[in-house]
Amino acid sequence: MADPIGLIGQAGGAQPLRPLQSSGAAQNAEGGPDFKNVLMDNLEKVNAAQRDADQAVEDLVTGKRDDLEGVILATQKADGAFKMLQAMRNKVMEAYEEISNVRV
Repeated sequence: MADPIGLIGQAGGAQPLRPLQSSGAAQNAEGGPDFKNVLMDNLEKVNAAQRDADQAVEDLVTGKRDDLEGVILATQKADGAFKMLQAMRNKVMEAYEEISNVRV
C-alpha cells in the first residue's frame, strides 16, 4: 500500500511519527513530539489531500481542468491517506480496548 501521508518509511519498515516542524511544537518529557500534535498534523495532511481531490474533481466538471489522470491521482491519494488514517485509528482503539481489559 502506498503511504500518502508519510507514516511508513521507504525501506526500513515502520518509522516513528514526526510532526511538521514548527517553532512552538510541544514535546513530551523524553524530548519527543506529543502524540496529540503528531495526530493533529496528520489529520490536517489528510484533510488537505481531500480538499485537493475535491477541488480537482470540481475543476474537471466545470471545465477548468482537462487532465483526467491528475484528478484520478488526487482522488486516489486522498483515499489512501484516509485509509491510512482509519487504520491508525483502528490500532489506537485496539490498544485502548486491550489496556482497558488489563486487571489491576
